[in-house]
Amino acid sequence: MLNFCANNYLGLSSHPEVIAAAKAALDKYGAGLSSVRFICGTQDIHIELEQKIAKFHGREDAILYGSCFDANGGVFEALLSADDAIISDQLNHASIIDGIRLSKARKYRYKHADLAELESLLKEASDARMRLIVTDGVFSMDGDVAPLKQLCDLADKYKALLFVDECHATGFLGQTGRGTEEYCGVTGRPDIINSTLGKALGGAAGGYTTGPKEVVDLLRQRSRPYLFSNSIPPPVAAGASKALDLLMGGSQLVTTLAENTKYFRKCMKEAGFTIKGENHPISPVMLGDARLATEIADEMLQKGIYVIGFSYPVVPKGEARIRVQLSAVHTRQDIDQCVGAFIEIGKRRGVIH
Repeated sequence: MLNFCANNYLGLSSHPEVIAAAKAALDKYGAGLSSVRFICGTQDIHIELEQKIAKFHGREDAILYGSCFDANGGVFEALLSADDAIISDQLNHASIIDGIRLSKARKYRYKHADLAELESLLKEASDARMRLIVTDGVFSMDGDVAPLKQLCDLADKYKALLFVDECHATGFLGQTGRGTEEYCGVTGRPDIINSTLGKALGGAAGGYTTGPKEVVDLLRQRSRPYLFSNSIPPPVAAGASKALDLLMGGSQLVTTLAENTKYFRKCMKEAGFTIKGENHPISPVMLGDARLATEIADEMLQKGIYVIGFSYPVVPKGEARIRVQLSAVHTRQDIDQCVGAFIEIGKRRGVIH
């Protein structure tokens, strides 16, 4: 069975060095610490991982959470008050939406990647003490990349801050895997980055916020998911730390993933399929009809290809798709097998001719 629907972009969840590091931490620290961070849940392994994350992103500090959902749930309420304004892309992840709802700040939403509407809302919120632009770096359903350079420029123009969720970019987007800011040529310009350890960086669990030290210090004092949740288990921290070591030691996996992505998209488009998004490993095969997407996914499974159909309410009505996700550990033969199955089933179903 070939898995083409996991977030295991670099294949590190099954890397022998990542597994060995997690096993060693299990023996040294135990399964967990049975405590929140500010009591006895902080060990050297957590501090080292936070420092490594900050170094990887070129930021001053970082703070760990149990997941990026927790990180997104803990950042807005802690940093913003009723005197502030949040301006958010309408297609941002559900965790961002839920996190924003917890904040007392005024809330605005702009059409997806609509810079003109964003600028209009920045002007409308000009009386706010602080304005925070909020965006995904990569939008997970379509695989499209936020216009980060223009967002940075608008933030500078209106003296706003920029928050970027990098869950589907950290570790593999950009020449060295530093994410959307590297891909868009704006390294260091976003003010706050939230991301995950549960996708490219080991695939287990965990999330984080990285940015200015003052922001991280404030989150350690005020962010409720951090204060009132157990620290991430040592094996998870050790696995993620080793994944970062491997990534910072060389970018061959990043290069291989980019090549796999380009090849898959090329083959599928030449076959007549419609693939949404930019040159991203998230490669949605657009089918339109929800039942058709589900049935084709079932038929793909029978041919040894594990993919999943997505339909409303996860995506808009009429935009059902199979979201294929490429990995650096997919071989050319794996990709050919996947494409071949799509072509056979697609022709039989009348999707392509």
